[in-house]
Amino acid sequence: MAHNNRETLESVFAHTLTNYEIIIVNDGSPDTEDFEQAVEPFKARVHYFKQENRGAGAARNAGLRAARGEYIAFLDADDLWLPNYLEEQFRFINEHDCDLVCANAMNFGDSVFAGRTYMEFLMPKAPATGWITFLGLVSAEQSLNTSGVVARREPIFDVGLFDESLRNSQDFDLWLRLVHRGARAAYHDRSLLRIRWHEGSLSGDEVNRIIRQLKVLRKIETDFDLPEGERENVSRAIARRRTLLRFELGKIYLGQGEFDKAQASFAEARIAAPNWKAAVALWALDICPHFLQTIYLRRAHKARQRLA
Repeated sequence: MAHNNRETLESVFAHTLTNYEIIIVNDGSPDTEDFEQAVEPFKARVHYFKQENRGAGAARNAGLRAARGEYIAFLDADDLWLPNYLEEQFRFINEHDCDLVCANAMNFGDSVFAGRTYMEFLMPKAPATGWITFLGLVSAEQSLNTSGVVARREPIFDVGLFDESLRNSQDFDLWLRLVHRGARAAYHDRSLLRIRWHEGSLSGDEVNRIIRQLKVLRKIETDFDLPEGERENVSRAIARRRTLLRFELGKIYLGQGEFDKAQASFAEARIAAPNWKAAVALWALDICPHFLQTIYLRRAHKARQRLA
């Protein structure tokens, strides 16, 4: 962890631009001693803040409140910017007159996605070019990598910063609010950073990620004032995405052997938008849950092998 933090900071200081401030927020890291050892060589050149663990949203908000510049760039501790990252991002912003730009990224490390770009494996049907839309984000046809985002600071404050009640998906929620309020957001298709993108696992973290995404979708339905024509399209997109998320949640529970939770999730997926996959899963769970679990785990293993 300390090595990754030091490597991340070195990638920032290697920039071709020099007119920027660096704010580091330690959000109650359990490895604070190692973390601060990694930061120590750079201490005179950064603003370092430490707080009790309150989640990524609270950490980013602390950094936003401390920032003095017109623009904000986010970088997670595992990721690395290329030396021309900021220069190219600001050039893009000026040329396209946008409030937010998201650069493409190359995945590295020991993940099965190593050697592939973020947009290649996350958005294969929607090239990372052009403008980012509210419907594109809601439907998951478009996605943003937070470490690749540079945005004007003022619009972020105008929409209320990150939602600290969301321990996951708080960035997704912020991008939605920004674009809904009229922020001009665009893709920069050049790979200007390197990220360690880890494959989703059968873990509590993955369950929580999906549950938080479902919570954000509920927020859209209850809190967003949408024109009638747009609301119809958004509602259809939400129904499709809720079905997919509930179905994915059901598969995670199935892999863990939590058959009652899997059954509830598949049933909710079927209610959100009737589909044959959820119906078959429910039927198989009633008759032979352990056999269905074995088939799913075997297929998941083969899928990982194909990606590798």
